[in-house]
Amino acid sequence: MYTSYIGKKFLRIYKEKEKKPENYTAKEFFDEVLFPVFFDDEKHLMHVHGSTFFQSVGKNDLKTGESESYFRLNRLHQDIANNRISGSTYVGYAAGKIDQPTSGQVSSIGHNIESEEVYASWVGEGLSIGFSGGLILIDNEEIMWNLFKGWILYRKYINQTPNIKGRQIETWNGHWLAHCFSKDFNKEHPLTFFELPIGTSGEEKGTISIATLNWAKIIFALSRKFPNTVITSHAYFLGKTNTTFGFINLYLPDVRRMFELRDKLFLDKEKMVLSDKEIETLEPFYRFNEACKMGTIGLKSIEPRGLREFMSKGTVDYTQGKDYKFTDERSLINFQLYKLWIIAMLNKTELLKLATDVSRALLAHESHDPKENRGKSEKSNQVKGILDSKNLKNFIDGLTELVIKENADIFKEVVEQTLKMPSDNFPLFSTLIRFEYAFLKTK
Repeated sequence: MYTSYIGKKFLRIYKEKEKKPENYTAKEFFDEVLFPVFFDDEKHLMHVHGSTFFQSVGKNDLKTGESESYFRLNRLHQDIANNRISGSTYVGYAAGKIDQPTSGQVSSIGHNIESEEVYASWVGEGLSIGFSGGLILIDNEEIMWNLFKGWILYRKYINQTPNIKGRQIETWNGHWLAHCFSKDFNKEHPLTFFELPIGTSGEEKGTISIATLNWAKIIFALSRKFPNTVITSHAYFLGKTNTTFGFINLYLPDVRRMFELRDKLFLDKEKMVLSDKEIETLEPFYRFNEACKMGTIGLKSIEPRGLREFMSKGTVDYTQGKDYKFTDERSLINFQLYKLWIIAMLNKTELLKLATDVSRALLAHESHDPKENRGKSEKSNQVKGILDSKNLKNFIDGLTELVIKENADIFKEVVEQTLKMPSDNFPLFSTLIRFEYAFLKTK
């Protein structure tokens, strides 16, 4: 299990930093560090389906002076010592019985699983990063150490917050990592500016829980910390059934391009068009499992939700061809986000100026019609036809009609540029023109 790999990798880091002997074991770490923080309390920090820590303890089972938490700990030790290995003792492993949902990993090939592997899997799961739609494990020393340092803070938070649901270490880790790698983080005062979104837990009435983080926020946080690095993550989900998405490369330099382009194209000396926090409000069109199906996670994966409403119908799936309306501050932020993502995807900054020039030319063409105030004019319909083009051929045909009349140089250039670009870039470029046209029309 990859949880074991991460757990053992972290233990090597822990032994080095804390000057532990080379023979320091995962079981010792479990007993001395993980158990006191995670399970030696009525409220646990982590849930492992079917584990001893989730099972009740009969009063007659307890020895004199023994706490329920230590009884459960000893019961886990006995299960592992007696090789009762299942998903309840070895995190991420198969179910104990062949007729249970996660029994598919069971093999008829006999093999022994060492206790070190089993205990390490608990450590690894404690370092898992959770968000809406899944979990990831990352083999990176700085990430793992920062997550570990957050464990004790999560315990304090649980103890100090009335009616808070426990067993959300993965969700906490997601929020904590995003905070650790933010501009606001202060090592001397780590909880300053750290705010957790709270919602109802769906369990007992009156119980609250930490809301899961939008998965793109984790990608943005990692791209801030590692702007030039491609990081390999293991993506999965544990529940009544276990799902593995596989090893997914996170192309952080691609994601960071949005911030670099913001600084290059839109950074005014007096006012920044989009702040880092505003960019990080982006909610992706794809759910995490859908993004994983692409094989990698990068700029394409974080396509902004809502963008397709304003793309021409028929260019890609789910497009609606709506005209963009500027109604409030949020609509302006979204407009800038959409443009920034499109330009980053096109990866050619000159296309922004070209889109602006084309939009101005289309508006000029439209405004020269003396019948403009008498409903839909011929020129207005021509412009609408160009803006609503479903494909490159329709777009070029529409522009060709205008080339011989006015602004010929601009229209020739846009035809040449669109013919050169990859076919899957055309819907993005045409949307950029639609946005520039909508914005200029408000002036």
